[in-house]
Amino acid sequence: MLYPKRTKFRKYRRGRCNKGCKEDGSTELLCFGKYGIKSCEAGRISYQAIEAARRAISRKFRRNSKIWVRVFADIPITSKPAEVRMGKGKGNTKGWIARVLKGQISFEMDCVSLSNAQQAAILAAHKLGGLSIKFFKWS
Repeated sequence: MLYPKRTKFRKYRRGRCNKGCKEDGSTELLCFGKYGIKSCEAGRISYQAIEAARRAISRKFRRNSKIWVRVFADIPITSKPAEVRMGKGKGNTKGWIARVLKGQISFEMDCVSLSNAQQAAILAAHKLGGLSIKFFKWS
């Protein structure tokens, strides 16, 4: 569901996730909402995990809030089928991932109470797998 309609290239190299923060400083700031979910480490998030976290947050709030998703899965991941011989090119696209840097904001929330936002952040953290995240509010 959350993947681009078209990209410049069909297949990318996997690459590495940077350990540091972005240079422009926009990772630390909330732009839209009052509460946010920030990643504590660099990593990859699949498009299914992003959608599952978004659904968990919206169900916790019963759709009475504003939610902004600040990450987008735009890098294709390929794999070859099982029991296929080596060679013959790169495999087909299996899914999409988003690279997340340390300190990058993943989700923002508004029009909710602090306790509800914290509980929604915990639910979203469970959906995002091994990536550790931190909840914070606008000050």
